[in-house]
Amino acid sequence: MIEDARLASLYRSRPRSPIAQSDFLNTALVGVTSLAPLELLRLGKNLEALAGRRPGPAGGPRPLDVDLLLFGDRAIEDVDLVVPHPRLRERRFVLAPLAELEPDWAVPPDGATIRRLLAGVAQEDEVQRLGDVC
Repeated sequence: MIEDARLASLYRSRPRSPIAQSDFLNTALVGVTSLAPLELLRLGKNLEALAGRRPGPAGGPRPLDVDLLLFGDRAIEDVDLVVPHPRLRERRFVLAPLAELEPDWAVPPDGATIRRLLAGVAQEDEVQRLGDVC
């Protein structure tokens, strides 16, 4: 299903929501898959449900949030999926773990690298590297 998978370190970030909740733990997984993008998204949503995620307010607390950020060099615009993730370029908590794994990944549509995008994100969006997941 997913091969040659590499997992980034664990990072802690503050919620960006006005809803009171605990800090988030973030990581990124990069790998090769035979799944189509929507199948991979469905797998992520199934993992969320298994972790106990239930419908709630947007930006509210949740036990697990799985996003499909990139899919190779493809740009996808579907009712259920937009890739690259629409807010990927503005989120240090997304870019930092990705940069650990693939700093030179060219992000569609302009080919900006993860490293360059991370350098352009405001420093006040604090992210703390905690260490290896496994």
